[in-house]
Amino acid sequence: MADRPLLYDLTYAQMQALLASWGEPRFRANQLWHWLYASLADDWEQMTNLPTGLRQRLAAETELSAVTSVTSQESANGQTRKVLFRLRDGETIESVLMRYTERRTACISTQVGCGMACLFCATGQGGLVRNLSAGEIVGQVIELARQVRETEARQQSGAEQAHPIGNVVLMGMGEPLANYAATLQAIETLADPRGYNLGARHFTLSTVGLVPGIRRLTGEALPINLAVSLHAADDGLRDRLVPINRRYPVAELMDAVRDYAAKTKRRVSIEYALIDGVNDAPEQAQQLARLLEGLLCHVNLIPLNPTPGSPWQPSPREKVDAFQAVLESAGVPTTVRLRRGIDIEAGCGQLRRRQLSDAADS
Repeated sequence: MADRPLLYDLTYAQMQALLASWGEPRFRANQLWHWLYASLADDWEQMTNLPTGLRQRLAAETELSAVTSVTSQESANGQTRKVLFRLRDGETIESVLMRYTERRTACISTQVGCGMACLFCATGQGGLVRNLSAGEIVGQVIELARQVRETEARQQSGAEQAHPIGNVVLMGMGEPLANYAATLQAIETLADPRGYNLGARHFTLSTVGLVPGIRRLTGEALPINLAVSLHAADDGLRDRLVPINRRYPVAELMDAVRDYAAKTKRRVSIEYALIDGVNDAPEQAQQLARLLEGLLCHVNLIPLNPTPGSPWQPSPREKVDAFQAVLESAGVPTTVRLRRGIDIEAGCGQLRRRQLSDAADS
């Protein structure tokens, strides 16, 4: 990693301390924070209310860029963009920008790779390289927000466009709760009203079921949304699909999830990837309905995003509809998630894996 500190890695208090150590007045931290997170400045010279000497010192002694875009792919319908970012140490991560009618959502990564080894996930198949820093997590949102601002946001006379990215989902590469401190710092930074000011309820954190992390998250003050990648309602199948289940089995996981919903009063999303002939039978839907009985939740059924070389395929539409019908008849709120970016392999890790393969072949 570069020796110069990354500004996005600093909390507001740490930024105050750094500037105070340079003899700067306290209000400079607020100005700099505003440039980073409200104005989305990507060049020191844009920070016009900072003295020239301070800008020069910041340029010499700190780093402004957390991530650098290497390549991107746009879906044919223009609704999804996948971006491969390079970090300062040369590692790469993926982020996805999803455009909806009235909002923009960023799906971001929290690790380089992932150590959870879920069999149907391209990221899990590649293993864990390292955790991202808070600034590297934040940097993905900032860079995608710049792209939205530059290409899509309506120009407001004399005013900045608020929230080019209106929702952030931590569902990209990696397991957020395995990188807990950096992930929570990133959320707190983006939620800070002095800067980007994105309300905590506009964040969704997805986990494969790290029970200690869910318990810890339950005690946090930030009312973020929790999503649990379940994919099976019984330990036998879930042990196979999501190996961490061998450490935190379904009953223990659901106890933690129920506590989270009860404490936060937030509806939990249950993510269920439908795999043809593996977890999509009506009997498995009935088992899932029994497991979720009485839980404040919503089930997202997601036909599998196939990965190259995998023997598994998404469930056909008739099986998806039948599975959904069983859940809804049991009173479990359910939707089938729109599969975005299939033509650009928007499933986590696929673009990075191809890039690494191409580099090895060259």
